[in-house]
Amino acid sequence: MDSRTGKKVRLGRVLDPVDGRGVVVAASHGVMSGPPAGLRTLPEIRKVFDQLQQADAVMVSPGMLPHLEDHFVGRDRPGLVLHLDWKNVGRRTYTPGKDGRSEGVLAQLASIEEVAAAGVDAVMTYLYVGQRDSTLERAEIDRNARIVRDCEKWGIGVIIEPRSALEGDDEAALSTEVMSLYCRIAADIGADVVKALWNGSAESFQPVAETCFAPILVAGGPGGEDGTATLRLAEDSIAAGAAGVMFGRRVFRAPDPAAVLAGLRSVVHGGESAETAGELL
Repeated sequence: MDSRTGKKVRLGRVLDPVDGRGVVVAASHGVMSGPPAGLRTLPEIRKVFDQLQQADAVMVSPGMLPHLEDHFVGRDRPGLVLHLDWKNVGRRTYTPGKDGRSEGVLAQLASIEEVAAAGVDAVMTYLYVGQRDSTLERAEIDRNARIVRDCEKWGIGVIIEPRSALEGDDEAALSTEVMSLYCRIAADIGADVVKALWNGSAESFQPVAETCFAPILVAGGPGGEDGTATLRLAEDSIAAGAAGVMFGRRVFRAPDPAAVLAGLRSVVHGGESAETAGELL
C-alpha cells in the first residue's frame, strides 16, 4: 500500500476511469482577477454550484472551499480540484508592470500537506515559460517540479496549465510549436493532466495532443452566452485528441449551467456531436 493507490483513486474522480475523459468546471477565477460575472457574490456562487453536480470535478480556491464543501460530500458528487496558485499575469484590473506589460509572478496558496488534509483530489498549478529573464523560467520549473514531487508523496493528482509568458506580445505564443514545447515540458515534469489553451483548430491542436503523453483538458476561455459554441469547442477538442475540457466561464456564465454540463458530458463521454448534444440546452 502506497501513495500511488491514493493518486489512482483521486484521479479517478477527475477523469472517468472507464473512458479516461473528463468534464471539469473551473470556478476559481476570483483569486486571480477579482469577482467574475456569474460568481460575484456568495449567494450567486452557491446558486451556480447547485447546478454543477454533473461535472466530473470542480476547481475552487482555498478560500471558497469552507463555504462549498457540502457540494463535494457524498456519492455522485464532483471530484475536488484546488486552484493552488495565485498569479498576476494577464490581470485586467490593477495590472502590474509598466504600461500593463509584465511577465508576472506566482505564489503557492497552500502546502500539499494542507491539501491532503482537506481531501482534495487534485491541484492545478501554472507553468509559465519563455520569460525574457531566464531566472524566472528556472524558478517556474523548480516550483512545478517541487509541487509534483510533493503530490507524489501524498497521492494527490497534479494538473499543470503551461502558458507562454509572452502571450499578447508574441504572435507565436499560441503556435503549435510553442504549445507542443510547453505541454510536453509539463508532462515530462510529471503532470498527471495538462490543461491547455485552444489554438484555433483541430488541425493545429492535434500535434500538441499527440506529443503530450499526459491527457490534455482544453481550457474554455471567454464565453458562456452561446451554449452551442461551447459544445462545438468540446467536440473539436475531442476530435483533436484531448481527453476532455476544463471550462469555467462557458459554464458558470451560461443561463443554465446544468444544461450546458449535460451537453458537455454527452459530447465528451457519450461521443455525441455538438448538434445532437445541443438538444439538451
